[in-house]
Amino acid sequence: MLKLNNIEVVYSDVILVLRGVSLEVGDGQIVALLGANGAGKTTTLKAISGLLWTELGQVTRGSIEFNGERIDRLGPEDIVERGIVQVMEGRRLFAHLSVEENLIAGSLVRGNGRTKADLEMVYTYFPRLRDLRHRVSGYLSGGEQQMLVIGRALMAHPKLMLLDEPSLGLAPLIVREIFEVIQKINRQEKTSILLVEQIAQAALEIAHYGYVMENGRVVLDGPAEKLRDNEDIKEFYLGLTQLGERKSYREVKHYKRRKRWLG
Repeated sequence: MLKLNNIEVVYSDVILVLRGVSLEVGDGQIVALLGANGAGKTTTLKAISGLLWTELGQVTRGSIEFNGERIDRLGPEDIVERGIVQVMEGRRLFAHLSVEENLIAGSLVRGNGRTKADLEMVYTYFPRLRDLRHRVSGYLSGGEQQMLVIGRALMAHPKLMLLDEPSLGLAPLIVREIFEVIQKINRQEKTSILLVEQIAQAALEIAHYGYVMENGRVVLDGPAEKLRDNEDIKEFYLGLTQLGERKSYREVKHYKRRKRWLG
C-alpha cells in the first residue's frame, strides 16, 4: 500500500532531517513508528501527507508511493483525495464549533452523502462523543478532544490513517481506551494505520510491525512481537534491563552514547 523508498527531507534548503528513510505499510496493517523527540517521526508523516510545504520542507531524494502511484510530488488536497488522512499532534480542532460540526467537517473531504451513517459509525466507536455532540469542542477534555480528531478523520473513510502521538498528555486509562478503539477501527474498517508514538509498549501491543527512528534514520525494524522482546527496545523505550530492573536515565543515556560511538 504505502512505500517510502530511501527518502531525504530538507527544510529551508539547508537542514537535512530525514536521511534515507525506507518503510512500508501493508493493506490492513498497523505499523508503529517509534523514537525519541527529534528523531524525525513527525517529519516522516508530513512527507507522506504533503504538509512539509507548511514548514518550508521538501522531499529531495527518494520517493513515496501509495497503491503504486508516486505521491511525494502531489499537494496535500490531492493526497487526501487518494485516501490518506493525517491526525496531527496536539489535537487540532475547530475549537469554536460543536463536536458534531467538527465531525461533519471531516466528511466534507469525501462528499459521499452518507453523513448520518458516518456519524453513527463514529458514535459507535466513541459513545462519549454522542453525549457531547452539541458541546463546543474547545471545552472538551484532552481525551475527548483526541477521540474527536480521530473520529473526524474516520468520517473521511481513509484507506490510510496517519496518527501522530495520540497518547500525548493523556492519562494511562484514556490512552488504553483510545488504543483499543484504534485497533477496532483497523479490524472493522480495514483501515491501515501508521502510528507515531513514544509509548513503545502501548504501540507495539496493537501494531503488526514496527520501525525505530533515531537522528532521521530507521535504525531497527521488525514484527511487533519481536521488537517487544528486543533488549534495546526494552532498555531504551520500555526502560528495562535484562534483569527486569529499570535503569536510571543517566545510565541509559551513557549506554546509548557509547553504542553510537562504537557504531
